[in-house]
Amino acid sequence: MSIATPASSDLLRRTFLEFFAQRGHEIVPSAPLVPQNDPTLMFVNAGMVQFKDVFTGKDRRPYQRATSSQKCIRISGKHNDLENVGVTARHQTFFEMLGNFSFGDYFKEDAIAFAWELLTKVYDISPSRLVVTIYNGEGGFPADDEAAAIWRKVTGFGDDRILRLGLADNFWTMGDVGPCGPCSEIHFFHGKEPDVARFGEEPRIDGTGWTEIWNNVFMQYERVEKDGPLVPLPAPSIDTGMGLERLASVLQGVTSNYDTDLLRGLVDKAAELSGKPYTGGSADDDVSMRVIADHARTAAFLIAEGVMPERQRREYVLRRVMRRAIRHGHRLGIDRPFLHEVALEVVRRMGETYPELRDRRELIARVTEDEEVRFRSTLKRGMKILDERFDEMRSSGERTLPAAAAADLYTTYGFPLDLTQVICAESNFGVDVQGAEAIIKGAGEADGPIDPTAAVDPAHREARAKLAQPVVFTGYEHEEGDSEIVAIVRVDVQGEGDRARKVRALVERAEAGATVEIVVRETPFYAESGGQVGDVGEVTADGARVEVKDTQKPLAGLVVHEGVVREGAIAVGQRVHLAVDHAARSATRRNHSATHVLHWALRKVLGEHAQQKGSRVGPDVLRFDFTHNRPLTREEISRIEDLVNEKVLTNAKVTTEILPMDEARRRGAMAIFEEKYGDTVRMLTMTPEVVELCGGTHACALGDIGLFKITSEGGVAAGVRRILASTGLNALAYTRGVEAELARARQVAKAQGGDLAEKIGKIVAHERELEKKVTELERRILEGAGPAQGGGGGGIDAMLDGAREIGGIKVLARRVPDGTNPGALRDLAEKLRDKLGDRSAVLLGAAVGDKAQLAVMLSKSATERLKAGELIKPIARIVGGSGGGRPDMAQAGGTDVAQLDAAIAALYAEVERTLAS
Repeated sequence: MSIATPASSDLLRRTFLEFFAQRGHEIVPSAPLVPQNDPTLMFVNAGMVQFKDVFTGKDRRPYQRATSSQKCIRISGKHNDLENVGVTARHQTFFEMLGNFSFGDYFKEDAIAFAWELLTKVYDISPSRLVVTIYNGEGGFPADDEAAAIWRKVTGFGDDRILRLGLADNFWTMGDVGPCGPCSEIHFFHGKEPDVARFGEEPRIDGTGWTEIWNNVFMQYERVEKDGPLVPLPAPSIDTGMGLERLASVLQGVTSNYDTDLLRGLVDKAAELSGKPYTGGSADDDVSMRVIADHARTAAFLIAEGVMPERQRREYVLRRVMRRAIRHGHRLGIDRPFLHEVALEVVRRMGETYPELRDRRELIARVTEDEEVRFRSTLKRGMKILDERFDEMRSSGERTLPAAAAADLYTTYGFPLDLTQVICAESNFGVDVQGAEAIIKGAGEADGPIDPTAAVDPAHREARAKLAQPVVFTGYEHEEGDSEIVAIVRVDVQGEGDRARKVRALVERAEAGATVEIVVRETPFYAESGGQVGDVGEVTADGARVEVKDTQKPLAGLVVHEGVVREGAIAVGQRVHLAVDHAARSATRRNHSATHVLHWALRKVLGEHAQQKGSRVGPDVLRFDFTHNRPLTREEISRIEDLVNEKVLTNAKVTTEILPMDEARRRGAMAIFEEKYGDTVRMLTMTPEVVELCGGTHACALGDIGLFKITSEGGVAAGVRRILASTGLNALAYTRGVEAELARARQVAKAQGGDLAEKIGKIVAHERELEKKVTELERRILEGAGPAQGGGGGGIDAMLDGAREIGGIKVLARRVPDGTNPGALRDLAEKLRDKLGDRSAVLLGAAVGDKAQLAVMLSKSATERLKAGELIKPIARIVGGSGGGRPDMAQAGGTDVAQLDAAIAALYAEVERTLAS
């Protein structure tokens, strides 16, 4: 069996999976890009990630062999290809990894034989173009002579084609922690005649040279803690990975991944939008087109999984990638939003293989375009700021952009630091990146990489090891049940305040008063997941009672019941009765079922782009985040409420079915961003229009939801809105609260017999009129106050006393009567500036209650040398505050009123310093 070349990537992917399926491997769908139950990774970066706990023995599958084509992103942590994207022929941030896996079944001999057969017999690659590498034995581990012997036997290669490399190349680890082991790579030569002597050279942009295409990892160890020792896995296993893009470049007869059918169409789209030709070389324009192609794929796939461009963790990585692509488009001369068009090309080309792209096509387009519109509105401003700074740096001889300037570009204009680096490098300047990162982190703007130390607590791993199989959940059918305690984790708190931390340890017995996490073999308690909070209730036995305050799933297969022993004592091996709090579970069910109907109503009223971004449901909370780029109108909110309540009144039965994922999709089920889906899924049907995948607990019929009422709607991030709502008795309580508030308002406004809104309108109008009169009186008083703080005659002209001339600019700083509101302060500063005439600067200050208020006014000619917004910042710091504004006007406030006079007097020194610099 062999395939004809050139073959499409779809055929190559299908051939790989079918080859291993015929050899007893289960075809497993790609896991989401956002890792599930793995806090050590930012994104899935290899095919083995979804099988990590299977390798370590903490999870069990009904198969011992598996194969998959896994979506991967390498853009953070140990595996980060971002800087190489577009520059080399073979790096992307997003790629597909073909893999075959053995969980304690076959090992090196079969893995090597499978790889050689597939490559040389099925894909028909000439052995003369291949070399293999093995581990040479560094770091206290022996050389992999066994693999070398197997390769000689299978291939007939000599030592000149079986190369030995060290830890960096042939000992694979998934990250700072996790499974690992020696590996054997297979390399292919692009070019006319294979030259083993050139092995190790990075392929040129035309692709000529040796490229790794497949890595066979012989999983034998696990690193449990960062920098900790390696411990043997329960059984030697196999993890292999072959990049589909690299395989396609080999079998499609091209030398660059960007010339394969997976990426060339996207590169051509970028070229078309720019109006420039793509030559496939190393020119800047070619690099930009490749960057756009790659980054559009990453953006489309992440948005399809619910990751939105924001300033935290994964969301920041997406924003960074998108803005790099937009910057490259700007470089190419594309003067309008374009990235959404390339992202839609990704959907068109890959939506058949990855239906989530097709399902969220509108969302991908909208989010991508909105982000570009926002960024383009600040890009020109940021470039102008940098250009001005570059001129200053050239004059002063500086070669490095200061940390504060780089940080300000990020916090104010959303420039990722690497983008600032690129722009600076183009003008031959450096950037104090380390200092800028420290400032940004101090401001709480962007979290760093995910910390491996945030991984699963060792006590939870020990508890999971005591289970022969994953904890069985019986809560769909029952709210009570009996089981046996398998493990008890005692929880103690050490330290106080911000330094407090939970310390867990397995114990055999716990007495009254102890805080514990109980593990049983089967439970009716729902562990928090998919946005639904964990159940509460009681665990009881003879003479013992534990109040369960939460239920969690700290790792796959393990459920812990968190609570306090209120009576008696509990022990491992004891039979216990578990009872979920019925009222809390029922209220949670109502809220959870309502979110699904709400999701349908939002799409119906706002459009298909209104997709769930996140949710949290419990007995007292119904929070639903969705993608939309503007506030909802009152009419839209009413229409959404009407649609949900109309569905509730049908009292349609809520049914659930366990189905293969493909079958559920064929029947129109919508996947929710937060959920983790396996080979089989739980499909929820509430009416023919409301069909979604969900693993939570739900009402039996829609009528159980009762009244549905939206209590608030607002923005939480760029392009993401949040609805808070109530159902059932909570909705009734909310309605009664609103009625009581209205009654109190009528009483206060004395509108018992009339229109409340009309009466309040009159009160507000009267208040505004009084405010205008107060402001006018303050202005008149100030203008006649004279030189002394509290008055004294002389009028506004007398206030000009004390003005100084500094570097040709007339400068005046004064304190005016306390209590002066900011508007009057600003108006008086403007009048004094005009009185001083051309080339003048005025600072006024006043204490208003316990706050210091400052206002700076500059004449137009003075702004050529001074900027009000820059002058006021150091002055505001003296009163413990901050401020800013335009070049000709700025305002500030602070909390240290005692330093107000010192701050006002500081204007003269600040003007001198600025003019002298």
